[in-house]
Amino acid sequence: MITYKPFYRTLVEKNISTYMLIKNFHVSRSLLDRLKHDRAISTQTINDLCGFLDCRVEDILEYQKEESAEMP
Repeated sequence: MITYKPFYRTLVEKNISTYMLIKNFHVSRSLLDRLKHDRAISTQTINDLCGFLDCRVEDILEYQKEESAEMP
């Protein structure tokens, strides 16, 4: 599963609020909602976020292996 927890850590480290993303970089509220709920976003959006925040992909998202309930 892809999680966007690093995105929020990056915002804190760079002292950038979600309000600033909306006002200064025209990031939509719906995109922020998708990030908050770990929903899929496009690679173009990841590219844009890295550009806005001057960071690497790892600063936006990370992969966490899901534990399966049963192995076949």
